[in-house]
Amino acid sequence: MRLLPITRCRPGMKLAKKIFSQEGLVLLGENIELTERLISRLEQCGIQYVYIADPKTEDIVSPSLISEETMQIALKEIRTNFREMMDRPKRKKGVTYPYIAQPFKQMMNMIIDDLSSHKDAMIMLMDMSSVDHYLFQHSLNVCVYTTLLGMANGYSRDELTTLGMGALLHDIGKTQISIDVLKKPGSLSSEEFNAIKQHARIGYELLKDEPNLPLLVAHCAFQHHERIDGSGYPRGIKGNEIHDYAKWIGLVDSYDAMTTNRIYSAPMLPHHAIERLYAGTGTLYEQRMLQLFRDKVAIYPIGITVKLQTGESGIVADLNHSYPHRPIIRILYNEAGEELKLPYEVDLSKQLTMMIVSVNDDSNEVQQAAGI
Repeated sequence: MRLLPITRCRPGMKLAKKIFSQEGLVLLGENIELTERLISRLEQCGIQYVYIADPKTEDIVSPSLISEETMQIALKEIRTNFREMMDRPKRKKGVTYPYIAQPFKQMMNMIIDDLSSHKDAMIMLMDMSSVDHYLFQHSLNVCVYTTLLGMANGYSRDELTTLGMGALLHDIGKTQISIDVLKKPGSLSSEEFNAIKQHARIGYELLKDEPNLPLLVAHCAFQHHERIDGSGYPRGIKGNEIHDYAKWIGLVDSYDAMTTNRIYSAPMLPHHAIERLYAGTGTLYEQRMLQLFRDKVAIYPIGITVKLQTGESGIVADLNHSYPHRPIIRILYNEAGEELKLPYEVDLSKQLTMMIVSVNDDSNEVQQAAGI
């Protein structure tokens, strides 16, 4: 399979991976042939990339971090409970509502089990093929990525459950922010920006008294926009005043925001997002956390088109877990741009003089992770 920008998809191409709705339901299945109408509709829905079936890359598969079943259950629970939160201000006093701790703990068990079954799992973009309400998918992405980092950091299962729930609910305060402000395509006024900044405090207030939910989960919501130099919000706390869980979540939240399609910005590919994050080393984010994060991110997603400094081009066929910035490339075109009859693979972890210089024919020079 190949991972192509939707702008480069053409009628007649067939999907190699399913596309999901915000309910986790399949909108388009594997092997569906794209038409001009479908391509246009996917663009309108905010889909930026899709996996396309290709005879020369049919043996290349991009593994999913969590199972389809887990994703469907998780998105359903997130959607149901977040919408319940959105409706709370409209409820009459004395009206009861379901508590969120139990279903989310069950969800975390499923996510941890899925991630535990993948040895050497790496952070790969999750929502390239989903049509979704940004808040729902973003919450799941941040939860999965953060839990995976927590595993790499050596946290126990109980710690992972609390960390994962903190990540899952970090943006719950946005359920109380006007949807017109959250989805505004243009620049926010200072008043609107200040309203959005309140979501961290609102999230803490929503969660702090929730039965059977660790208070630390509420503090994750409260602190995930704080930064170690004190430049964050809502309180401007810094350094060790910020809990490590909130630091992890804040880092992953920033990464997912950069690599996800937003109404006001197109998504970055991982190598550009990592470069942007590293600019905040020691001021916004802890260096040790960034280093672990970099080592666990699939900087070049499997299936993405890359060009080498030799002029040859191909797609990422597999990852090197010890050297994520130097994947295995299947060369499909020679330096003259001619398609090869017999493609071959190059392992960049062994061919150290070979470098990736562009992704998806982007002429901007690629910043290698080793040099960030």
